[in-house]
Amino acid sequence: MKNLFDNTQTAFSLKSDTELERAYFLFKLIANEPLVRIGTAVTNFALKASLPVEGLIRATVFDHFCAGVNEDDSLKVVDNLFTKGVSSVLDYSVEGKEEEEQFDGVLEKTLKLIAFAKEKKAIPFAVFKPSGFGCIDLYEAVGSARNLTAVETEEWNRVVARFEKVCKASYDSDVALLIDAEESWMQDAVDNLVEKMMMKYNKSKAIVFNTLQMYRWDRLDYLKKLHEKANPETSGEGFFIGMKLVRGAYMEKENERANEKGYPTPICASKEATDENYDAAVKYMVENLDRMSIFEGTHNEASTYFLMNLMEEKGIKSTDDRIWFGQLYGMSDNISYNLAADGYNVAKYLPFGPVKDVMPYLIRRAEENTSVAGQTSRELAMIKTERNRRKGK
Repeated sequence: MKNLFDNTQTAFSLKSDTELERAYFLFKLIANEPLVRIGTAVTNFALKASLPVEGLIRATVFDHFCAGVNEDDSLKVVDNLFTKGVSSVLDYSVEGKEEEEQFDGVLEKTLKLIAFAKEKKAIPFAVFKPSGFGCIDLYEAVGSARNLTAVETEEWNRVVARFEKVCKASYDSDVALLIDAEESWMQDAVDNLVEKMMMKYNKSKAIVFNTLQMYRWDRLDYLKKLHEKANPETSGEGFFIGMKLVRGAYMEKENERANEKGYPTPICASKEATDENYDAAVKYMVENLDRMSIFEGTHNEASTYFLMNLMEEKGIKSTDDRIWFGQLYGMSDNISYNLAADGYNVAKYLPFGPVKDVMPYLIRRAEENTSVAGQTSRELAMIKTERNRRKGK
């Protein structure tokens, strides 16, 4: 297969020279781990002290990684991306909420995003994070089959009702719904709940999508067991599986907790093992595409080529709507825009929300880019190549 992802002219076609320089500056900062630690600490302090720094944050890191402060503000970015064939997933990236009123607020925001997606071809998916609908401790209690108190039972019933409401709205609007993954200790409850939603709303095609974090060694087995449940010949249920595949976002936290509590870590033993697990899941889903739809969420070029090659081998068209490629806004533009230019289904995750509320997300982006070997250096190399191309060097 041709080398698709080195075309920087296509990758950065939407970036002005000023935006390209800002991206170069940001990734140079992110490449320096001590600076990231100092910068995040100073930023958190400034925000908590109500110092006037939101304008500076908005003009730099926020506008690079986020689409806007609200959904209307984000539509300029959505429309801009779609001129290059890149779709959008509007992601309300406000984290750390713990009150029922706040969970209801996230529910209403998600329903509004589904309505947006219904009316806009450029937004083929809606998305939400389970911890936006209920407390993490409650998911953990349900997943561990602990007896709930009467109050907890009422709270869990409200969580289930929120899931039901957004899944039904997605089904009624014919908008696919991505449900993000969480830490392993709350994921069992999420998995069980999402399965019920799939059984109910994925009767004719995948509307409800779960997420598999493939740095967990048990996820491929989980996928195969879910496939058995979905197969009408083996279970009688007969439903379609929608799955977003990612490598994972909580590795350090997972390993620390496993060590602290004395159970085997759920994380693969090495980066190589994670890569093999990820590609094995991709292969399994492509081989069972009659019952499955894939959203491959990755910044890994090798895994992207792997799926492209499988599609070519099996004669699957690049436009087949059962296969989507996805990357985060502000990252891996060389993958997103070149895939779209070659006719593949591509969607960028577009985080949005008030600057102060989105800071936990932005800090995690900076920390992940610092810790993922090669990601930041690859971004910098691509930006340098495009800078030189524009200067005629």
